[in-house]
Amino acid sequence: MASIEFTTQSISDKVRSGHRLSLDEGLHLHEHADLFTLGKLANFVREKKNGNVGYYNVNVHLNPTNVCVYRCIFCAFRSDLKDPKAYLMSDEQILHRAKEAEGRGATEMHIVGGLHHQMPYDWYLNIVRIVHNAHPNLHLKAFTAVEWEWFERLTKRPVGDILQEFKEAGLGSLPGGGAEIFNPEVRDIICEHKADTDNWLRIHRAAHNLGLRSNATMLYGHIEKPHHRLEHLEKLRELQDETGGFQTFIPLAFHPENTRMQHITKPSAMVDLRVMAISRIFLDNFQHVKAYWVMMGIKTAQVALSFGADDIDGTVVHEKIYHDAGSDTPQEMTVTEIQRLITEAGRLPVERDTLYNQVLRTEAAPNAFKIGGKLALAQV
Repeated sequence: MASIEFTTQSISDKVRSGHRLSLDEGLHLHEHADLFTLGKLANFVREKKNGNVGYYNVNVHLNPTNVCVYRCIFCAFRSDLKDPKAYLMSDEQILHRAKEAEGRGATEMHIVGGLHHQMPYDWYLNIVRIVHNAHPNLHLKAFTAVEWEWFERLTKRPVGDILQEFKEAGLGSLPGGGAEIFNPEVRDIICEHKADTDNWLRIHRAAHNLGLRSNATMLYGHIEKPHHRLEHLEKLRELQDETGGFQTFIPLAFHPENTRMQHITKPSAMVDLRVMAISRIFLDNFQHVKAYWVMMGIKTAQVALSFGADDIDGTVVHEKIYHDAGSDTPQEMTVTEIQRLITEAGRLPVERDTLYNQVLRTEAAPNAFKIGGKLALAQV
């Protein structure tokens, strides 16, 4: 528990002076600071790091299969092999999706899915290879640490070798999924048998050592407690100290519909904003924190741009995992809609690629783009 010697004001002063918070100090803020004080402090950190910019990207999701060997009780996406909703995309379908993405002017394809026990390792590798060969301008952000650990099991090879092989085939970076909550007792309940905390961290460390950037996530609003969240953030902060390879942190609100945890009420907007704010304050070595509108909801994500978030994600076409779990957000948003949301929040909309280089387009050819350098941010 947080020490009684802490006060919200003393901790706030520490943050404003640029000093790192301890786990107990972060927990005190999370549990005792009122929401608007917490938001104001998170916004201070956000603007110090990213000025008045609100980032977005033009991206498309690809979920090649929903058949999965694991039976995580929080997941509504997975399917057994003979389930009527089970599917497995062909090479032709995958390439059609990639062609559609490029036609939309997408800079990124986000590839994650189930662990299909009848598909060999080469099937997963082939997804990256064929998409990259046909559409080399698409950045492929592919497979969570859970999937990479599955590839280790399939091949009996070290993950570093596997990542290198995928990198040569066209892999650009890793998404942050599969982290859920690092606490082992909680993890054993919600996702037993899946890649554990040590393996998740080990795989991201291996990716960073190969020069591959990755994202990080935390699933909140189920059976975890505030101290579990802070412990999770602390482990991410420690690995970032070591490698510097994380580029974005994304807190993910749990959606209980159609899962074996549907008796749980999904997090309120107040909880969403509190978790967003404490994440921005505590993760002092992360440059970016994202409000993923698909899970958070459009209106809350918009407000989150003043509670620590500097990124609202992107167009997100064909997202299935969270919509299967009851997300009532649209399947996609247009660039115009995203820009409007960011502008209404008082931020400057800036399109980015996966690695946070500015994307430059012209009105004459909105689906064509060129990559600029890192944006020079004017502090506010």
